[in-house]
Amino acid sequence: MTKAFKELGYSLPPAGHYAVGNLFLHPDEKVRQVSIAAVERIAQSLGLQVAAWRLVPTNSEILGPNGRSREPIVMQPLVIAQEDQLAEQEFQRRLFVLRKRAMHESAPDSWFYVCSLAVRNIVYKGLLTPAQVPEYYTDLRDSTFETHFALVHSRFSTNTFPSWERAQPFNWCAHNGEINTLRGNKNWMRAREGLLQSAAFGSQLQSAFPIIDEHSSDSGAFDNVLELLVVSGAMTMPEAVMVMVPEAWQNDPLMPAEKRAFYEWASCVMEPWDGPALFTFSDGRYCGASLDRNGLRPCRYYVTDDDRMICASEVGAVKVDPKSVLQKGRLMPGRMLLVDTLAGTIVDDEELKLQYARQHPFQQWIEEHQIRLEQLKPSNKLADIDDTPVSRDKRLRAFGYSAEQLNLIIGPMVLGGKEPLGSMGNDAVLACLDSTPRLPYEYFRELFAQVTNPPIDPIREKIVMSLACHVGPEGNLLEISERQVQRLSLESPILTDGELAAICGMADKHPGWVAHTIDTTFELNEGAGGFAQALDRVCNEAEQAIGNGARVLVLSDRAAGPQRVAVSALLAAGATHHHLVAAKLRARVALIVDTGEARETHHFCTLVGYGVDAVCPYMVYEALAKLHRENVLVGFTVPELIARFRLAVDDGIRKVMSKMGISTLQSYKGAQIFEALGIANEVVERCFVGTASRVGGTTLAGFAADALAMHNAAYGNSNAVPPALGDEGEYNWRRGGARHVNTPATVSNMQDAVRRENKAAWEAYTAEAQASVRDCTLRGLLELDDDDTTHAVPIDKVEPWTSIVKRFCTGAMSYGSISKEAHTALAVAMNAIGGKSNSGEGGEDAERSIVRADGSCARSAIKQVASGRFGVTSNYLADADELQIKMAQGAKAGEGGELLGTKVSADIARTRHTTPGVTLVSPPPHHDIYSIEDLKQLIYDLKSANEGARVSVKLVSEVGVGVVAAGVVKALADHILVAGHDGGTGAARWTGIKYAGLPWELGLAETHQTLVLNGLRGRVVLQTDGQLKTARDVAIAALLGAEEFGFATAPLVALGCVYLRRCHQNSCAVGIATQDPELRAKFGGQPEHVINFFHYLAEDLRTLMARLGFCTVREMVGHAERLRVRTDYASAKGALDLSSLLQPAHEMRRGVATHSVEQQQHDVAGRLDARLLPQLQEALQGGTTADIEVAIGNTDRAFGTVLSYHVSRKHGLSGLAAGTVRLRLRGSAGQSLGAFLAPGLAIELEGDANDYVGKGLSGGQLVLFPPRDAQFDASSNVIVGNVCLFGATSGEMFVRGVAAERFAVRNSGALAVVEGVGDHGCEYMTGGRVVVLGAVGRNFAAGMSGGIAYVLAEDGEVGAARHGFAAKCNVESVELTVVADAGEVQWLRETIERHAELTGSLKARDVVARFDELLPRFVKVLPTDYKRVLEEEAAKAKAEAEAKAKDETKGDSGSDSERTVCADTHPKTSSIIDIEDALVDDAQLADRARKLDKLRGFVRYARRGDRYRAATKRAGDWSEISTRQTRASLQVQAARCIDCGVPFCQSDADGCPIGNVIPKWNELVFRDQWREAFDRLMATNNFPEFTGRVCPAPCEGACVAGISAQPVAIKSIEAAIIDHAWAMGWMAPVPPQRRTGHAVAVVGSGPAGLAAADQLNSAGHSVTVYEREDRIGGLLTYGIPNMKLDKRVVQRRVDKMEAEGVCFVTGVNVGVTLAAADLRNSHDAVLLATGATWPRDLRIDGRDLDGVHFAMDFLSVSTKALLRSTATPLSAAGKRVVVIGGGDTGNDCIGTAVRQGAASVVNFELLPQPPAQRAADNPWPQFPRVFKIDYGHEEVIARWGRDPREYCISAKRFIGANGCIEAIETVRVEWTKDDAGRWTMEEVAGSEERHDADLVLLAMGFTGPENQLLEQLAVAQTPRSNISTPEGSYRTCVDSVFAAGDCRRGQSLVVWGINEGRQAAREIDTFLQPVSHLPVSGGIIPRTVSAQPEEISVPA
Repeated sequence: MTKAFKELGYSLPPAGHYAVGNLFLHPDEKVRQVSIAAVERIAQSLGLQVAAWRLVPTNSEILGPNGRSREPIVMQPLVIAQEDQLAEQEFQRRLFVLRKRAMHESAPDSWFYVCSLAVRNIVYKGLLTPAQVPEYYTDLRDSTFETHFALVHSRFSTNTFPSWERAQPFNWCAHNGEINTLRGNKNWMRAREGLLQSAAFGSQLQSAFPIIDEHSSDSGAFDNVLELLVVSGAMTMPEAVMVMVPEAWQNDPLMPAEKRAFYEWASCVMEPWDGPALFTFSDGRYCGASLDRNGLRPCRYYVTDDDRMICASEVGAVKVDPKSVLQKGRLMPGRMLLVDTLAGTIVDDEELKLQYARQHPFQQWIEEHQIRLEQLKPSNKLADIDDTPVSRDKRLRAFGYSAEQLNLIIGPMVLGGKEPLGSMGNDAVLACLDSTPRLPYEYFRELFAQVTNPPIDPIREKIVMSLACHVGPEGNLLEISERQVQRLSLESPILTDGELAAICGMADKHPGWVAHTIDTTFELNEGAGGFAQALDRVCNEAEQAIGNGARVLVLSDRAAGPQRVAVSALLAAGATHHHLVAAKLRARVALIVDTGEARETHHFCTLVGYGVDAVCPYMVYEALAKLHRENVLVGFTVPELIARFRLAVDDGIRKVMSKMGISTLQSYKGAQIFEALGIANEVVERCFVGTASRVGGTTLAGFAADALAMHNAAYGNSNAVPPALGDEGEYNWRRGGARHVNTPATVSNMQDAVRRENKAAWEAYTAEAQASVRDCTLRGLLELDDDDTTHAVPIDKVEPWTSIVKRFCTGAMSYGSISKEAHTALAVAMNAIGGKSNSGEGGEDAERSIVRADGSCARSAIKQVASGRFGVTSNYLADADELQIKMAQGAKAGEGGELLGTKVSADIARTRHTTPGVTLVSPPPHHDIYSIEDLKQLIYDLKSANEGARVSVKLVSEVGVGVVAAGVVKALADHILVAGHDGGTGAARWTGIKYAGLPWELGLAETHQTLVLNGLRGRVVLQTDGQLKTARDVAIAALLGAEEFGFATAPLVALGCVYLRRCHQNSCAVGIATQDPELRAKFGGQPEHVINFFHYLAEDLRTLMARLGFCTVREMVGHAERLRVRTDYASAKGALDLSSLLQPAHEMRRGVATHSVEQQQHDVAGRLDARLLPQLQEALQGGTTADIEVAIGNTDRAFGTVLSYHVSRKHGLSGLAAGTVRLRLRGSAGQSLGAFLAPGLAIELEGDANDYVGKGLSGGQLVLFPPRDAQFDASSNVIVGNVCLFGATSGEMFVRGVAAERFAVRNSGALAVVEGVGDHGCEYMTGGRVVVLGAVGRNFAAGMSGGIAYVLAEDGEVGAARHGFAAKCNVESVELTVVADAGEVQWLRETIERHAELTGSLKARDVVARFDELLPRFVKVLPTDYKRVLEEEAAKAKAEAEAKAKDETKGDSGSDSERTVCADTHPKTSSIIDIEDALVDDAQLADRARKLDKLRGFVRYARRGDRYRAATKRAGDWSEISTRQTRASLQVQAARCIDCGVPFCQSDADGCPIGNVIPKWNELVFRDQWREAFDRLMATNNFPEFTGRVCPAPCEGACVAGISAQPVAIKSIEAAIIDHAWAMGWMAPVPPQRRTGHAVAVVGSGPAGLAAADQLNSAGHSVTVYEREDRIGGLLTYGIPNMKLDKRVVQRRVDKMEAEGVCFVTGVNVGVTLAAADLRNSHDAVLLATGATWPRDLRIDGRDLDGVHFAMDFLSVSTKALLRSTATPLSAAGKRVVVIGGGDTGNDCIGTAVRQGAASVVNFELLPQPPAQRAADNPWPQFPRVFKIDYGHEEVIARWGRDPREYCISAKRFIGANGCIEAIETVRVEWTKDDAGRWTMEEVAGSEERHDADLVLLAMGFTGPENQLLEQLAVAQTPRSNISTPEGSYRTCVDSVFAAGDCRRGQSLVVWGINEGRQAAREIDTFLQPVSHLPVSGGIIPRTVSAQPEEISVPA
């Protein structure tokens, strides 16, 4: 600088009295002069002077087009003080204000930016590569330019639009990494500005606000705050860094108390700037680096003998003479490396921090002034709860609770102590598309780290995480004082009622701590407007309360009730937080939410994420107390349940924080790590400022409407008994509930289509799937723009389906998550059609690559790697067409995997190199993919491991994924998969499934557009996946930018998956997601089924392509202009804006590629080991040995991996013989040395190496040691970097020296010897042996489940010292023992001797020399699970040896894949248990039932329905034929229910027409909760006592258990529940509390009429039922015989209805004895439920003979006689009876005739005899048309010894004498299928027969209703004579006249009649009054308040 300014004629003042900096200015002279003048003016006002301006010489020629387009003029001002004796620190403060003011006052288009302006440092930077910096700035090439330090920052640009000002370094620091908490840090800093005071700055401080430039990067923001803290004089630079980036002090018992106290003080002052980060900094004196608490990023340093320190992200960055190195070290997690350039010393981290910690009495301050929650002595007394059962608690309904949440989420949380697992992803409707009320939380998606920064492992690395927070008023940041710790300390953000009460009463013990509670409810009569007004009131009251001295604000909705509606706690809290931040008041107060709304982990995360300090979820606690009272949650007290709930939530919060790489709740709070999906900007700007919400959506009025709707659902119907808590199907599909993409119809139709090649079924599947997608997804809002038919092309011009399917892939489902049979079927199918299957991350057996005899191959073309875990070997990688890096997974983005131990069979364990029976919990990918640079390295590794394979990176859709993808392309990925949030998964926590990730439509469009804008799209293939179902989905994906398409769920469905959502439980009933041999045997899928699916799909796509005018898929890619928003789309809540998706990228930047057109340039041939190939060719063939010496540098990465690829391709898994190739290296090796090194290859390195040495080691040998002439002691110096031996499966590694963090993580089989390791050593290790001859870091052996580690402890005795090895070991999964076995001792000694021999280790030689002395200090670290397996194997070997000796057994010939050796809690059984037959004593049975296996009940227990009484006995009476089972027996049957994710038994297509929630009442019966089961049953079925007796149970035909075994005895359980209810008095009459004044007439008292009457009466209408017979009941009374349905059962129900207010009128034939017009005139509505009573006749000769009768006449007369105790005029006694026609009516005739004493009974059926099993054209879940023996048939067999039925027989004429029937002439018929697949019938010539008969009963069904009444009313009729109504409606063409039941839909089941009546009643109710509270099918009550704000009326 002296020289430079001297050339301008200026002499510099002494150092410290002038400042120089680099400023970016506009190239335009006029603009530039304005900026210069502003700087000079501001300087003058601060007592400073700009003495000179220097134009910095630059070389623009080297710039690229981007750099040149925004190249600034760089100028250096020389600033001096006007005062002679101005202190340097004051000078620096004024410079700070000068820079701040100049930046704030500059116009945005001025380009003005200050790179630096300081006394002791200067920043040169720009939009330049590292090599360009000295070329551009010629100053840096000037030989006179001297400096005592240099801080150089080079970053891999993931910022797709990098700018000059965002280049690093900044003023004071450079930063490598991500600050994940940036939004919160910025908000909190803004809030603190209201508290900042500085005597040094005085009034000038205000002019520097805002401290953080809102548009700065994370590094820039950090720099802003760091500078403030230092320049203000409040802290030194190292001290400020300690405050901003603290160590993980909370869980470190080894930390000195003084340092802990310092960090606790610091946590009171500021939240950590958290994220994976390496900070380097300098103020001119101090030059240092600090690493974040988790230590993922590398920082290595040398100290040389000429007093130089070289610190860099890698060793070898600067070449030095190895002999000059005195020390080789690395920066450890949370530590600081500091050089005091003034003193010329390296400052020790511990000494430095203790020095600062001892400057003030922090410990004393904390003890005296900090308030801890326990000091307030909160009460443990539970709040009082009312007597209302939880299922009927209206407040729960008002807050949106559901029974499903209690059962599926909250119950398991408290019983298991953590959030439960789910599976199969989230296919439910998006909240923003749902017409039903949704909570605001459901609109938020948790963001997660991928590529640019890593998630944290919240399980094994929990030691770096903390939920502790200090709340309440903060102190002044710019001072250090005891006032700063006067805050309330909370260990968790979840409070109990007692804790909240204690906080609210703090002022009694701590004056000044005034708490103010703000009511967040509003009056119901204020309507929707009250919602927004309440938000305003809450914000204003909060501000006023702070002004009045409040230190605690409590936002409470406890006032919610019948007349008050709660504002969502999230909206209230977000609005309040941001209001206070804007007012700079937020840091003055604690903000607590007291709400009944929050209950899920995600709810708490969003509340905290938007600024809430703590939450008291009082309704959860009340619900838990009630569930305990009702014996639902047993085994714990209520306080224990609450504690376990809080524990589970805390665990869940940690997991959510960890997804974004955030360690502390303090940093997470207010950080807003979410994207809003479907929230209008007006709401975001008010409540969630700064949150991304890309598609707009629900407005404040929409949220208000939802709040009113939830309130009305609870309190709006004064008539109803409080409805049972809803089960709306949020998680699992429910009839009438929340919409899902996967439905019973989509599953069954697809399976029918692909298995029978049934095109009609495929079309039905496509229609249903498209309807589901339309309702649930963003793409459902889009339609193809194909109106212009001129674009269309002939379909024969479109590429063939065989070409299209090559673009299809199946999803990454690992062998382990799914069975071997399913996994191989997918591979065989995809290989057959030229597509690709994906191995998943579970490895794959090499033998699957062998082509089978039939030409098929089960090899997965795509091999997925989740870094180095699970069987990733050189051979595995070499045997792939594509290598996919799993960065994230759609269904659990930001999380790792989880495979329960029950699924880890011996075969799985072998493939995955792990321990059988041990749950595999995989961390998220962070060990070696914690940044874009490291992803690039992994891509480099994989390309070396298989140069012919495409390298793919799997990302998940979230905001910013396009930026990430651009970085991935720059990192040389060949292929990118952008997955949607809704994909399936084998196992994940529900929070991740529901709330992480975004729809693929958003991510795909963003990625495609971003890549095109940056000219990168042509270099990569883009794929998407996530619930792709139809060709329409594929077409939309292509038009949005995808070239390839992934399918996971759909192919599994084709193979037989029925969406049980039990994949994680190893209990898949169809053998897909299980490793249980018994269940795997049930797998029925074939590769052909998958092939058929893709064939149909591709052909459909061809049709769409032809309409759109595209001949190839490639032509379609990115043409978003051919999409448009559906013209019929509208949303009352607020419509979404999808315009950003539909922007064609080719119009955003023209002239660049919009699809893949070029290959990435990987230059594998130029890599060091590739260049050695010619010399090694012969050795690699296995013909000779080779020994080569070569120099290596840190740019030589993945050395040895290319050679390993050639070995694996040639020799497979076995590789070469040991010692075949030896490679001797010298220097500093680049990353991934020896990655995936194959057998026979040995690398010896003299020097040092960077990260990932030996990653995936696959049998090779690695030996590393320092230079032989090194001055330092190798055993205490770092030789290798982080994450060495990651995922190694075999081989050896010997390191003379210390390894850094995460050594041998996931080691699965390698041997390693090392002389010290950093934190997290042997983490997740599953096999192999590790010997450590030195110190270890923290958290050693975390999650270790296999292998053994031997550690030479420093303290002499295991655990003897607090600072010893035991304190550093994570003993959750291991035990620490001594090495005692003689053989093991010998092995250990020999291994150390080998280490000494190979590396020359002095430490090893010393240990060998003193081995006997040191042996007691060796600690053997043995995983407990591994120990168990070893013991089991030893016991098994011993037993086999003994057995062999006795010659008593033979060898087992079964394969490993058919057995499991895991610890199974279920006793193995090969046969089904009939538990009822096995135990006859009922008490024993009840005891056994308590121990039932519900998980596998469907396969373990035999089906048992209600048994008939003995045929010979029951045929002699008219009592009911069935006997009920005991309660204990029914529990066994209920245990067989699978509780499917998609319960087909509830489907209207094939299952229960009324939508009975069968799995739920089965579950409740299993739990012995009969009252709750009764409530659940009555919510959907008015008359279960009828259906439980007479229904043919289509639900059982659709039962999933019936696919491969017997279905659940649903009907028996249903009948038992209602019978029990009558017995218990639960069926007492409950008249409606209020009458509406409306009168309704119901004509007909059959099932439909009675159901409608019951529903309408419950709604408060006056109902009159008219029946023409003398008794109420219709066919229930006179059509069904007494032995099937006792008429007392019918009358009992009629009496109850009458007592409730229904009026019954009998003997009135409306339309005959009562005019229809009179009925209409006297009622507000009329329902016709007359049934289909017109019987189908058989008009043949002799039909009029006496003795030929309709079956219903016969049955009716018989029942009337029985009820009247008179003789029947139509009796079968002594007669030869022939029944023509089958079905229930025919069978009833048979049973009645037997009871009346018939001489014989024969039954003629025209159709063929049904098969014993389902025929091909009768697939599940259709009602099974199979041969059955019903009660009547059984009675005939018992009496006459033969079945009465004769099939394929047709009556030709009736023969009579004297006018009476005496015989029937018949002929046999034959049925055949014609060419079109239709059945045709032909008579068999010569088959005529005569059958004697005295009584013929015609049971051939009914043709429709009788006409008199219909003609009087003039209602329209269908061609079949049924009453005509519009589709989906029950309203006839006559005003106020409705129809239901068989008269409308034709002859059907009783259960269909009930459904018709229920739904007609709902329509009538809506007709009579504006809002109906009657449910739809499935018992679901739709929203009762309009979502249109202008239509909202407050119900009375």
